[in-house]
Amino acid sequence: MPKPEAVRHGAAEPFWRTKTLEAMTPAEWESLCDGCGRCCLLKLEDEDTGEVHHTDIGCTLLDGLTCRCRDYVRRQKRVPDCVRLTPEAVRAIAWLPQTCAYRLVRDGEPLYPWHPLISGRAASVHEAGISVRGRLSGNEEEFSEEEYPDRIVDWPALDPQAG
Repeated sequence: MPKPEAVRHGAAEPFWRTKTLEAMTPAEWESLCDGCGRCCLLKLEDEDTGEVHHTDIGCTLLDGLTCRCRDYVRRQKRVPDCVRLTPEAVRAIAWLPQTCAYRLVRDGEPLYPWHPLISGRAASVHEAGISVRGRLSGNEEEFSEEEYPDRIVDWPALDPQAG
């Protein structure tokens, strides 16, 4: 498996290595999203333990082919419980994927070679098998809430580059 990015000798440090999450411009912030779609999967929280379980069910606005939101600008109006990532949210949310650039930057870790900021290509996240493309069972309107527990999967919480 490829290792995370290496800093090139003499090269200028990229913004995600030199800026805090709060200091990033809106364009820089948005470019951190690799387009994997994992954060847009429905999650179930165990009321007793607080443990979060991922499902293979996408938000109603998640496009399973592009792994992007179908209405990003109005997503919070259309999906009231949509989580808006902010620096504060990134620091508080434990269920962000292991490979999430927001989480990696938060923790001072490098981005992976397949991240579009490193590869220069949006398709690299899909080619590396990181995205939800081909892994969704459907979107939330296709299932009853009673079916959600049957759709729990472990792969969204795993680091696909590990092992």
